[in-house]
Amino acid sequence: MQSKLFIDGKWTDAREGGTLDVINPADERVFHKCAAGTAADIDAAVAAAKAAMAGPWSRTSGHDRAGYLRAIAAKIEEQKQALAEIEVRDNGKPLPEALWDVGDAAYCFNLYATYAEELDGRQGEVIGVPDERFQSRVKYMPAGVAGLIVPWNYPLLMAAWKVAPAIAAGCAVVLKPSEYTPLTALELGRIAAEVGLPNGVLNVVTGYGATAGARLSTHPDVRKLAFTGSVPTGIAVASAAARDVKSVSLELGGKSPIVVFDDADIEQTVEWVMFGIFWNQGQVCSATSRMIVEKGIAPKLIDRLSEEAKKITIGDGMAPGTLLGPLVSRTQYDKVLNYMDVGKNEATLVTGGARPSHLNEGYFLEPTIFADVPSSARIWNEEIFGPVLAVSTFETEDEALKLANDSEFGLAAAVMSQDHKRAERVADAFEAGVVWINCSQPNFLEPPWGGVKKSGIGRELGTWGLNNFLEPKQITKYLSSDPWGWYLKG
Repeated sequence: MQSKLFIDGKWTDAREGGTLDVINPADERVFHKCAAGTAADIDAAVAAAKAAMAGPWSRTSGHDRAGYLRAIAAKIEEQKQALAEIEVRDNGKPLPEALWDVGDAAYCFNLYATYAEELDGRQGEVIGVPDERFQSRVKYMPAGVAGLIVPWNYPLLMAAWKVAPAIAAGCAVVLKPSEYTPLTALELGRIAAEVGLPNGVLNVVTGYGATAGARLSTHPDVRKLAFTGSVPTGIAVASAAARDVKSVSLELGGKSPIVVFDDADIEQTVEWVMFGIFWNQGQVCSATSRMIVEKGIAPKLIDRLSEEAKKITIGDGMAPGTLLGPLVSRTQYDKVLNYMDVGKNEATLVTGGARPSHLNEGYFLEPTIFADVPSSARIWNEEIFGPVLAVSTFETEDEALKLANDSEFGLAAAVMSQDHKRAERVADAFEAGVVWINCSQPNFLEPPWGGVKKSGIGRELGTWGLNNFLEPKQITKYLSSDPWGWYLKG
């Protein structure tokens, strides 16, 4: 495992000599140390990225960049098991989930290789204008040096979501991973070096948000900022970007609803509700953490959910059969446990609400379900980011939609119903950037991803993700041999 910063193709210690502890959330023990980069290291990384943009990298074709992207994808796939095991120790998630994430990361680099090649075909495309004496065409330029700040819940995958489109577009980047989960970002730097990615195109600076992250957000030579994380930090990043009029995209929090009608298939609903809130320990920005269920089906559905939640195997992510690992850190554990205590005073605890009795160490919490949750409750309105489901009931479709949309967030939403016309109608009425019908959380990399309201600005993934890192340039040419004749009369 790597320990140093990756800047300009070289491994280096932090300039101020600091380190950060890497803790296994399953046993709360430090198992590694990484360099804790500060503003000086960010400055060096940005300078390296800027030099790369000024050099041959800026003249590469999409086809050339695709070659690097596919080589990175191949290395990730080749090293999938080792990378996934690092992710488990670093983040805590069960190994099957980590293997899925690493596979998706490889797919992401391959996908953007294809988009980079397609970009060559779009360069110089002619845009029709109403005056035949002129020709307008569009070229797509890289946005410049890009600062990428990624969260701890999907460390390698979230890095791939940003690094792959940025490189496909021709940007040079500085990647700042979470201080809780820095290891696979550094492995990505190693892989980039192994495939011969030019120096300075990918730089990885591990460190704390208040130092390294803050400097990356305010650095005058960074022209594009892409951030995934909490709303308060996203607001700070956006404010910093506004001072220099930087391009910014934000993927922030959520408190996503899943609306369940009486005609929904109970067993399918149980599966998708659980997947929507207990996958990745509920540490998912799009987690469908508010279940809004029609009164007629509510008692039976809640009973089945409680029954199945109690069967979930909780333990170390490396242990066979584990389906719920520890939360990522002591800070997150304490936060979610506090919400569980708050919920006990706001609603009816159905199951969970505490540390599993058989686990005396590690940041483990039981899958938790609260029923009869009022719309004024904190556990109904605030993002918990843990395995906590809040349940409320409705009688009419309008009431369900009002409950679903009455939120400051708008990242995702889901509806469960066998009435397909109603399901489509409800999907259209959701105030959310991502909507699921008769499922929750499946995420493909080709459609756009992002939210409305306080859930963010802009879209990632698909060609939308590529466009995040491109600046269209209009080139208009006067074709006629006749004089324009506005001032100089013939």
